[in-house]
This record gives sequence, C-alpha cells and structure tokens, in this order.
Amino acid sequence: MSGVRAAQEARRWLGTPYVHQSALRGAGCDCLGLIRGVYTALYGAAPEAPPAYSRDWSEPQGEERLWQAATRHLLDKPLGQAAPGDVILFRMRSGAVAKHLGLQTHCGAQARFIHAYQGHGVVESALSAPWQRRIVARFAFPEHKTEQE
Repeated sequence: MSGVRAAQEARRWLGTPYVHQSALRGAGCDCLGLIRGVYTALYGAAPEAPPAYSRDWSEPQGEERLWQAATRHLLDKPLGQAAPGDVILFRMRSGAVAKHLGLQTHCGAQARFIHAYQGHGVVESALSAPWQRRIVARFAFPEHKTEQE
C-alpha cells in the first residue's frame, strides 16, 4: 500500500522547480529532495538530514553515497520486480556513480516515473529504454518506519 501512496504523493510534487539540495514541494527540490519529501509525507519526518552534496555525487571519489543512503532507509528489491511507488536509482553513464533518483508510477508497456532534474523541475517521464538501461537499483518504501530510522 505504501507504494501506491508514494506514487500519489510524488504526483503532488509535479511542477516543483529544480533547486539543488532542496526538498520543498512547490518551492524547489532536486531528485533526492523529491524522494525525501515523499518519505516525509509517508512517515512524518525525513529519515536523516543529508550532508551538503555536490551535483557530481562524489563521482571523483567513486563513492556510492546515494546508493548507500537508499539502502539504509528503503527496502532493496530485485530489478525485475517493478511496482508503482518504487524508488529507482540510475547510473547516468558507465563507470560513474549512481546519482539520479526517480519514483516509478506505472509499470509494463506504459512504464513511467516522476523525477526532478535541472532545467525541467519535477516531471513525469516515460521510463523508456534509455532510462531503463541506466537503472542500477530498485527500492520499496517500508510498510512501517523501522526503529533504526
């Protein structure tokens, strides 16, 4: 059920402008801010305050910081088990760290996802073959917030 609620909440963010390191629906967010905002709506608070981060997401150091944070607060899923409300993590180019997040809204032939990116803000896009090739991890929101959060 939390996946359906997550997709509904993400739709409320459509049209929010892109603002790096922000997470305010209607005012501005980046891709992490969108997911943090949905998490806050589902559970009443963000799981953790992210440290300041650059747009390269530690790419020069090769650290998968975004992936590590997702595994701390979300449930890992097999890539082939897509469902509405899944958080999907993208590697934008081979050999780079994974640094883009989205939230799947539809599956199958009409697969779509909501994400925020510079120059466009929060939009719903087709999860086309080029996007699908970039997915490196898939997560579900937990049904209930865990004690370690």
